Amino acid sequence: MNSTLRQLPLFLGGLLGPFGTMVMLPMVPELRSSFDSSTEAVSLGFTVYLFAMALFMVVSGTIGERFGRRRVVRLTFITYAVTSVLCAMAPTLQLFLVGRALQGVANAFITPLLLAGLAEITDPARLGAVVGIYSSFQAFGSATAPLVGGLLAEIDWRLAFFAAAGLAATLTLFPPPGEPRVGAEAPKIRELLTRRMFLLGGAALAAAAGPIGVAFLVGIKAREELGLSSGQAGVLLFAGGMGAALCGTAWGVVVDHYGMATSAVMGLITLVVGVVSLGLVDTWYGLALIWIVVGSVSNLVVVVLQSSAAMAIPSNRGGAVSGMLAFRFFGHALGPALLPAVYGVSPLVAFSIAAGLGIAAMSAILAFLAEPAPAAAMMGS
Repeated sequence: MNSTLRQLPLFLGGLLGPFGTMVMLPMVPELRSSFDSSTEAVSLGFTVYLFAMALFMVVSGTIGERFGRRRVVRLTFITYAVTSVLCAMAPTLQLFLVGRALQGVANAFITPLLLAGLAEITDPARLGAVVGIYSSFQAFGSATAPLVGGLLAEIDWRLAFFAAAGLAATLTLFPPPGEPRVGAEAPKIRELLTRRMFLLGGAALAAAAGPIGVAFLVGIKAREELGLSSGQAGVLLFAGGMGAALCGTAWGVVVDHYGMATSAVMGLITLVVGVVSLGLVDTWYGLALIWIVVGSVSNLVVVVLQSSAAMAIPSNRGGAVSGMLAFRFFGHALGPALLPAVYGVSPLVAFSIAAGLGIAAMSAILAFLAEPAPAAAMMGS
């Protein structure tokens, strides 16, 4: 019970990053109208957020470990609240994009340090289950963001960003454990520069650019091809996210029981088939059904990636998680930057490319798991 109470605020913190990331997915037409801009220009709000987040994630975990997770995360939540208000009040697209980029910078410090805090207070034998619960909260944030964003956009899209600011301000009360570490105890960036960590990062990048990052393609298909409104598209995207949220705890148990490799193979093969099917379906209810399956199984792959990172370098847990997440969110940024152009030529080809990246992700995660782990990591696993 005491352990659960210590973990709960960290689980709640897992909501914010995905909420801020996904909240603008169903509101592109409203943003386009408000700023008198093109779809491509408005979509940069998603891309700059993810690129800024991915760039700072390279060092955010190590910075947090060095200066103290508690202090750094509290400052991060304050910064996120302020930048969310900036987005809401932006009079021009340029200022909106600046606000989104700054949101991404702040978000880079959230999940790595929260997961590191969880790993520190959790029995290693139960880490998969606990990361699964955390991933459920993340998925709930991802699921509710398009729903909230889509519904509020029908009133005023700015309300969604005020909601994100309120959530961030509340979370300042719930920082993770972790005091500053100086001198010989201070973690080093070079601990992340190994072949094994690059394999894990490559797996995360390919998965995110492909099968676990197709929500934006689903959103485009729902709005542009199937003619759904922003609210309807938000509900559809919400369904897949809620599938992930409801399955997260179960996926954690699966990972603890069957192991990382088997879980990764099961998850990624299912996603490859599901993502190709998303490109073939031509009804809203068919799209919704397949998206629920894809969204749910995506969280299994996320649990594998995050559990692997949390145990990869025990002396620098935050750095290992942030390093993996940097690759993952570069992937999430690359997908929306490159695949919409392909979608304009052929939706099926765009979804097939995303599925093919799942095969690359599976090869990389299996190679990572086959590499010998550091002695300290093996003792803690």
